[in-house]
Formats: sequence, structure tokens, C-alpha cells
Amino acid sequence: MTGHVGRSTVAKIFLACFFGYLLLPASSHGEAFRIIDQGAAATAQGGAFAAQADDASALYYNPAGMTQLSGVQIYSGALLVSGRITFTAPDGTVVHGGTTGLVANPPPSTFYLTAKLKDLGVNALGNLTVGLGVLSPFGLLVKYPSTSVLSTVTTYAALPLLDIKPTLAYQVTDYLSLGAGLDIYTFSRLIGDGHAEQKLVAGPQFAPLGIASGTQLEVNGTDTAVGFNLSLLATPLRNASGKPLLNFGLVYRSPVTLGLDGHFIIDRAHQIDSEIHLKLPWVLTGAIAAWPLRDEQREWKLEVDVDYVDWTSFKNLNLKLSNGVTLPARRDWGVGYVVMAGSEYRWLSIAGLPGWEVAGRGGYVHSWTPVPSRTLDPTVPDSNYNAFSIGVGWLCRRPGSFLGVLPCGDRQGRWWLPKAIGLDLAYQAVLFDSRKINNNVDPRVNGRWETTTHVGSLNLNVRF
Repeated sequence: MTGHVGRSTVAKIFLACFFGYLLLPASSHGEAFRIIDQGAAATAQGGAFAAQADDASALYYNPAGMTQLSGVQIYSGALLVSGRITFTAPDGTVVHGGTTGLVANPPPSTFYLTAKLKDLGVNALGNLTVGLGVLSPFGLLVKYPSTSVLSTVTTYAALPLLDIKPTLAYQVTDYLSLGAGLDIYTFSRLIGDGHAEQKLVAGPQFAPLGIASGTQLEVNGTDTAVGFNLSLLATPLRNASGKPLLNFGLVYRSPVTLGLDGHFIIDRAHQIDSEIHLKLPWVLTGAIAAWPLRDEQREWKLEVDVDYVDWTSFKNLNLKLSNGVTLPARRDWGVGYVVMAGSEYRWLSIAGLPGWEVAGRGGYVHSWTPVPSRTLDPTVPDSNYNAFSIGVGWLCRRPGSFLGVLPCGDRQGRWWLPKAIGLDLAYQAVLFDSRKINNNVDPRVNGRWETTTHVGSLNLNVRF
């Protein structure tokens, strides 16, 4: 019925949310501390997904692509990130740092829910698709030994930042869709300690404040700020079945400033109120995808995306204390660029496996760092990098069964059972260029920095 949301529709959305949050653990990979891996299908293609955008992770990669999705869909999972940082001081001293265990804990995670209103009987709003996402597009988690030569710079840093994304997409014509949404950046005690945090051991630089060398120090803070995103998906060429053969994507994400209000804690006891302004960049993404092969049996896609990331407003992380003292921390970051190339080959009809699709994926990323040598910091020892990724995806529809147990589509039309269930897996090796620093404003940071990151990604795809 036009304009009416029935009881079964509400229940579908509730179940989608419930299953999605069961898979949502809590809040680290891109240029600087931006995380570009926000879905296993995209990660397997090197993040080149903004022009394809055909699963619910379109909420992040290109919200306009949500108009391609039918019914109610959820896409949820996590990244297993393991990073190793090696610092070699000029005197040959070696320090190893990175994540606080085998993998970052809690891991960066994603949850996406989309609903095409026309498919739910809400015809009054036309070709409108709504969505809600929860993810961590910015974050870090790094630890160094408390007895190392870097301990007076940092021993631990975490940014478990969440982005809550209420989003709309509208299909204007068969050739053009537009998207818009909010980015509500915030912290939660469900994720880590619920605030941004850095720890270090006091060195001689704190003597003017009356703090003895060797004292344990911590600074933390939390805030909520709101940004926005705008997006476009153009499809100038389709095949006879109406599927895209050529797509163009464009996405803009606005800058945001977080005023991190918290405490400067001395020796785990004495607290001073503090504030740090954390300025997140604006990002512009352009993407093109082409399908040289697309029929009822197979699909082959090639895509290239480019991110322009403006970190030029990230001038400092000065710590302002309530007693009037300001502890300076220059950054003076510049512009970052990320080029992503990826491919996907899908088998849509497999002998002996009725109802199943299988996809093989691969990708490559090259990133140019925005972090200058003079202000590189151990919390983000960034450099140019190359990343290589592979992955596979399975999608099961009627009459198949997922893991041999759960029917992939119900013959009796029972609404609480999904119409399709999928699983996407990806692995990515991120190889940062070795970087020798000899002109840093903090001489303790001078030396050679080497970083390698391994990323595993897993997402469950459920379509109602």
C-alpha cells in the first residue's frame, strides 16, 4: 500500500539491525590515520569500489550507489589489522612497535543497513533508498616499549573514533543517482576506553612544569562533531538486461574539527583539564568502472579510483591546559593522494551449485603521504606505500543453502528468512617505503622508520 510501512517491514528492518550488531565488534589503514578499508569486497579490490558500489558498503564508498540495492540489505564485519613498526636510531638502537598484540584489539569494524523504500511498499517517496552505517574511517592503535628511547615521546596511542552515517540516495534517472548523508563522529565506551588517548614517560622537557623525569603521563579527550558527504553515480552505458557497463562515481566528504576535551593525568593521580583540536580532512574521490564482460553467466569489472585528501588544516595538536599552559605539537601536514586499482570476476552460474555465485578479486593501492619529515611522529610514522590485495566472495540464493544449513531464500515467502546470504574475505599486504628522518623538530624521532601492515577482512552480506 502506498505510503504505508507494514508490520512485516518493520520486523525486517529490526532483524537486519539485530543481525548486523551481533557482528559489530568495535574501533587503523590509509594515508596518515585514515582507514580506507571499509568492506571486504572493496578491500580485495584495493579499495577501488566507488564506481561499482553494489553492496551495502556503498554507504561509505559512494552513497549514491545505494539506489542499485534492492529490498533490505546488511553488510557487516571487521578488519584484523596487524602492524609492525621498526625504528632504528642514529646510534643503531632498534625499537619495535605496532599494534598491541597479534591484531589490533578492538578491531576496526563496519555495519551497514540499507532499505529501498519502493521495495517495502513505500511508493510515495519515489526512488529513495535510506541507509545507516557505523564504522571507523579514522583511527589508530600503536604501542612502544615503556623502556625504549621513544618512551619520552610516546608509549601508547589510540583513536577509537566512530562515524555514524544516516544517509539518503535518490535515483534521478536511469543514468544518474545522487546521495547525501551526515557523518556523526563520536566516541563510545563500548569501543576501547571511549576516548582518544596517548601515554608517555616524562623526560627533561617537562621539568619546567615541575614534573620529574620518569613520571607516567597520559592525555585523553572526547567530543562529538558532525560533517556531511555528497555523492554521485552516473551510468551512461548499460547492457540489454539493464546492468551497468560503465559507471562514474564522485564523492565529497567534508572536513570536521573535534575539540577533544579531557584530562592531562600525571602519575595516574593528579589531573588537569585539557583540550586538543583534532582537524580531520576533506576528501574528494573520483572513480571509473567498466565491465568488458557482463552477461547471464559471467561478469568482469575493472576500476580505478583516486582520492585527494586535504590535510593542510592539520597544523598542530597543541595541548591546552586549564592552568594556562600550552604544550606545542606541530604537525603542518599537506595533501595526500591515494590511487586504487581493482578487478572483480564473477561466476553467476556454477554447475553443481544451483543458486550460488562466486567472485574472485584483486587490487593495488599506491598512497603518497601528507606527513612531512620535520613533524613526523611515532604515533603516525607514515610514508608512501604500496598495497596488494586478493579476495573471494560467495553469494547464495534459492535453492542453495548457506553452510549447508540455512536456506538462501525461502520458497514459502516467509519474510524473516533472507533472500540471499553472502560471505566476503580479503587479505591485503601494505608495504610502506623505508623513511630516513634527519631534520625532525624533535631530535628523538630522527632515524630510520620501517612499517609493514597486514589486513584481513571479513564481511557477512544478508539480503531480505
